[in-house]
Amino acid sequence: MTFSIGRRQFLVGTSALMAASAFAGPAFAQDKRMRLAWWGGQARADRTDAVSKLYAEAHPGVTFDTWWNAFNDYWPKLGTEVAGGNAADVYQMDYRYLVEYAQRGAIAPLDDYIGKGLDLSDFDQDQQDGGKVDGKLYAISLGANSVAMMVNTKAFDDAGVERPTRDWTYEDYKSRAEAFNAKSNGMKLLADGSASEPAFENFLRQRGKALYTDGKLGWEADDLVDWFKLWADLRAAGACVGPEDQALDATAAIDTTMIILKKAATSFANSNQLIGFQAVITDPLDMINFPRAEAGSGGGHYRKPSQFWSVNPKSAMLADAVDYVSFFVNDLGAGAALGVERGIPCSKKVRDALAPTLDPQSQIALNFVSNLGDLLGSLPPVPPTAAGEVSTQLTTKSQEVAFGATTPEEAGPAFFQEATDILARAS
Repeated sequence: MTFSIGRRQFLVGTSALMAASAFAGPAFAQDKRMRLAWWGGQARADRTDAVSKLYAEAHPGVTFDTWWNAFNDYWPKLGTEVAGGNAADVYQMDYRYLVEYAQRGAIAPLDDYIGKGLDLSDFDQDQQDGGKVDGKLYAISLGANSVAMMVNTKAFDDAGVERPTRDWTYEDYKSRAEAFNAKSNGMKLLADGSASEPAFENFLRQRGKALYTDGKLGWEADDLVDWFKLWADLRAAGACVGPEDQALDATAAIDTTMIILKKAATSFANSNQLIGFQAVITDPLDMINFPRAEAGSGGGHYRKPSQFWSVNPKSAMLADAVDYVSFFVNDLGAGAALGVERGIPCSKKVRDALAPTLDPQSQIALNFVSNLGDLLGSLPPVPPTAAGEVSTQLTTKSQEVAFGATTPEEAGPAFFQEATDILARAS
């Protein structure tokens, strides 16, 4: 699954098909209408609308207009709305784009609201810090998560191949491809993760490197050559899907991932997405960590804000928007409605109240994030401006390699230079 948007799309993004829903509060109270925007699927929309209902019941006079999209379609539309001055009052923000939106004045600093409409009294400090840019708080984490592989357990059992364990390396997937393919009816072990920035970052962190360091690339061209060669070998061994199949996953929508289309038994994702994935597939799913780069390597994972709420600084109801965000992350009823679909709650009181009530999929997500062990490393710095454009170019370059238009040895140095130039222009 690829997570990307170009920097230029921030202001000139093209229109995307809007998946819209609307929730109206009591018919007698229409004096405050709050607009919300987020990316996600139907399960997330249902849970978000449930929280909005609770908020409206506690705040008569507030109603809601909402829109949501798949991740890759969300950013062009949001960028267009921000450029046009008609963005939602509250909109979902991603760690990758936080610096860009903050530095362009597209999201409001929230420090002055802490203790005055925004309650962070028992909020995890690392999740607070994750929403800061240059020491100012611009975003409120909606849950802690980690990258994870979605695993179709039935596919492994039907093929008579053991399910992945936390110790599996990329080589372990490769070595089991022949046995799996013999009984899988065309399904492969892995989605092609070569275009996945989170997968590449995880690979780098296991090598003791970083995606970014002090606003610059934290790796060398040879690292990317090795990454592209790893995936070329996996394709050649029949361990991962071919480029034609992987191209079907163009929007980062859950419905078009390789695991949901039953093209692959595992897909790269995030721990909080298990609920959304399980909602659209009948086969039972589990999750496991990203493969190890080599036996015994660790440290690739980290507890990341799954996504944030940020507030539009031009909102006509700024204080109400902040109050809604505070309610969303602190109210026990809201926490019950949300579960862990957006990640593990950052408020201790919400987390403690929620844990005993979780369904099996939510328990899997909670246990996974809580027990990363030697895989867990520190949270990296917020990515620099234009990180989204770099991610877009990674997608392009990885597809060129997958389709045979270039080689790993050519693509690694070429992309390294492109990424360096992108960051230099944006600095």
